[in-house]
Amino acid sequence: MKKVLYVIALFFMVPSAVSAQDKPVLAKALGVNFFFNDFVTPDRIRTTSLNQVLADKRFARMREMTSGLAVTYLKGLRPHLDMSASLGGSFFRYPMPGKNFTNNSLLLEATASMHFKMTTEDYWVQPYLIAGVSAHKYRSYYGATLPLGLGFKVNLLDETHLFVNSTYRVPVTTETANYHLQHSIGIAGSLLKKKKPEVKVPEVVVAPPADTDKDGIIDTQDKCPTVPGLAKYQGCPIPDTDKDGINDEQDKCPTVPGLARYQGCPIPDSDGDGINDEEDKCPKVAGLARYNGCPIPDTDEDGLNDEVDKCPKDKGSAANNGCPLLEELTEYKFDFRKVQFVTGSAALTKVAKAELDKASKIMTEHPDIKVSVEGHTDNTGRAASNQTLSEKRAAAVKAYIVAKGVAADRLQAKGFGSTKPLANNKTLAGRALNRRVEFKSAN
Repeated sequence: MKKVLYVIALFFMVPSAVSAQDKPVLAKALGVNFFFNDFVTPDRIRTTSLNQVLADKRFARMREMTSGLAVTYLKGLRPHLDMSASLGGSFFRYPMPGKNFTNNSLLLEATASMHFKMTTEDYWVQPYLIAGVSAHKYRSYYGATLPLGLGFKVNLLDETHLFVNSTYRVPVTTETANYHLQHSIGIAGSLLKKKKPEVKVPEVVVAPPADTDKDGIIDTQDKCPTVPGLAKYQGCPIPDTDKDGINDEQDKCPTVPGLARYQGCPIPDSDGDGINDEEDKCPKVAGLARYNGCPIPDTDEDGLNDEVDKCPKDKGSAANNGCPLLEELTEYKFDFRKVQFVTGSAALTKVAKAELDKASKIMTEHPDIKVSVEGHTDNTGRAASNQTLSEKRAAAVKAYIVAKGVAADRLQAKGFGSTKPLANNKTLAGRALNRRVEFKSAN
């Protein structure tokens, strides 16, 4: 108990050092607030870590918290510093270290805090840092904690405030207090009437009417008091608002600089692409400056413009980023199903090599195409062996095509073992078809 009294004494020494300020400070106010105690989240943080609690989103739910009601007194000490004192109560089983209470009891808690405000009372919203001391009584036990946290106050009316606080309460008496979070929301009303500032009314000196430019319009009503003008222009000459040399009475675009040949309007942009018609090679179709006002071209006319088409000179599909599959280039008569292997090995058949010669020619003549070589086996033997064999077969195909002069970085090699058969593995012909390599786009 001596430790609690010592902390409270130190805490209340702070206001004595505060000096008066010219800026407004919070008037004395009394309010009521609801609060929720959370012992679960700090326990999870201390038994694991804050990072783990954040990662797992293991914050306490509302049903795991205990609620209470408190009365709070607020007072401003200086523009950026307020103090608060509250007395609250809640009814629950306090998780006191080394104790195991079986019944709910009243926790009576008195708290004094300092609010270090980011803004003054001139603002509607005042966020602040909270530091204080709290003493409590639970059954026959006394304890103390240090509340540290954040809050903000909203000035609803001149004499009414909404305040929201969230503090982390660190035990001072570790035998009778436990770590916990306390979240509260409340409303307070001023105990003093706000003084209305005195408003001094300056003397108004009325000057005699003057007409400096002698145009018949007095200076107080003349927007151009030193230049003779017309009444319909409030004492100014006929204006040229956009300063393009064409006065507003003859200018069809009086607020935008233009040219006489367009009756005072700027050069038109018919398609609205930001490039005027005199410089736009496609004045009726919206385009880009780098294409002289025309749209992005689609050289191979496959529906994908050249800037997103990985193969702008070869007609392909959107699924392959504009590139064709090797078998889609029908003029080469490439058939990937003929790329087969000797049973149980990565050795290419003669027929397979003939087809790969076609594939090499296609990739040589179409340098934008990139290929993913995917190896497959029949179900003869163990699955692990088939997986290894399929990878070797894909690598063998890649090596054959690279040997024909195609850059290695244009090919990828993958193996799928016997997991993706084309035909029935129970027949000789089916197994032959399954010992294959497929060619897909690598874009």
